[in-house]
Amino acid sequence: MQAINASIGFDRKMWRQDIRGSLAHAAMLHHVGILTAAEEAAIRDGLAAIGHEIEEGSFPFSEALEDIHMNVEARLTERIGEPGKRLHTGRSRNDQVALDVRLWVRDAIDGLDGQIADCMAALVDRAEEHAASVMPGFTHLQPAQPTTFGHHLLAYVEMLGRDRSRLADCRARMNESPLGAAALCGTGFPIDRHMTATALGFDAPMRNSLDAVASRDYAIEFLSACAICATHLSRLAEEMVLWTNPYFGFVKLSDAFTTGSSIMPQKRNPDAAELVRAKTGRINGSLVGLLTVMKGLPMTYGKDMQEDKEGLFDAAESLALGLAATAGMVRDMKPDVARLREASRAGFSTATDLADWLVRELRLPFRDAHHITGRLVAEAERQGCDLPELSLATMQAAHPGITMDVFSVLSVEASVASRTSFGGTAPVNVRRAAAWWRERLA
Repeated sequence: MQAINASIGFDRKMWRQDIRGSLAHAAMLHHVGILTAAEEAAIRDGLAAIGHEIEEGSFPFSEALEDIHMNVEARLTERIGEPGKRLHTGRSRNDQVALDVRLWVRDAIDGLDGQIADCMAALVDRAEEHAASVMPGFTHLQPAQPTTFGHHLLAYVEMLGRDRSRLADCRARMNESPLGAAALCGTGFPIDRHMTATALGFDAPMRNSLDAVASRDYAIEFLSACAICATHLSRLAEEMVLWTNPYFGFVKLSDAFTTGSSIMPQKRNPDAAELVRAKTGRINGSLVGLLTVMKGLPMTYGKDMQEDKEGLFDAAESLALGLAATAGMVRDMKPDVARLREASRAGFSTATDLADWLVRELRLPFRDAHHITGRLVAEAERQGCDLPELSLATMQAAHPGITMDVFSVLSVEASVASRTSFGGTAPVNVRRAAAWWRERLA
């Protein structure tokens, strides 16, 4: 029973939040006359001393005391005597743990927000540096149209920007205090829940005491936002794995973010990227795990909810590590600009530009232009050359109105430069978008 019931092995991570909540609760109890000034001072000093003990590693954690709340309270009573026993007046472990988890998630969001911003800044720097570096754009992982390396990296900046927004939304929605809900129905003591809410940085106390101790939807929302962010990191990590493969040869990573082989001395494995990709599974598992824990619980609190913490802690730590590794790889990578440009010419990547030229200059319906371009692609395949290498006579055999001007749009540089529509890949757009993001990140 002790083994399955105790949570101190993992919920000790919330000691700062537990002490913070107890300090606010004690101040409120003194304010409403339940504690004397001397008792509140003794509790404050005792909790400060306990905090130092935990930081120094000398705190005597006990599995017999089950959780962080009872461990701190027992140690407080041991240190200061009777006032320590009065601290729990007007609250329960149910609202205490609900408070601690909310505070922990809120702190985690604040930390992750800074890390996401740092990762975005790294991507913006590299995007600006490579605003005009042409690379192949893919659909179905097949060559589609030329794009730029800078534009490609900025796509991840957009994704991460939405991740920050989701975490900010989660923080705003969860920023209500459950403290004072007690076991489930509130308390008959004349507590001031608005005072403790304000002291702990919440917008207000939660309006329903049952909901306060019963709900973990904020934790589910947090895990969902983490899972989405991890998915974005995983997609970039997958591209890093592909890009560093010699058959692609788009990017090199230094020894700082790769590892060697135990028997193959030539290997440089993109392990950091692979581990970022893999940790997404852990984070997704934490989300599904908590959804499963909560799906069948009647009101209000059940000990099942103890299973919320390990997944929360692991997901936040995994995402933090993934963000750090991703930012590091982005700053470390060395794109091979010549190889990127060479690859961007594969697969008749400027065929759409040819079709667009036929529509724009010869006023052909797009479907007719599409058909003519298809014939020219087939002819280039037969001749074993690229579209810009076809002769004008060959072009005119497909349509007599084609002129030498068509060759001005068939280079990969001309292709990307022409994509000036809002959000397009033109280097001028990339530089403008990078500046826009830099201003917001500042």
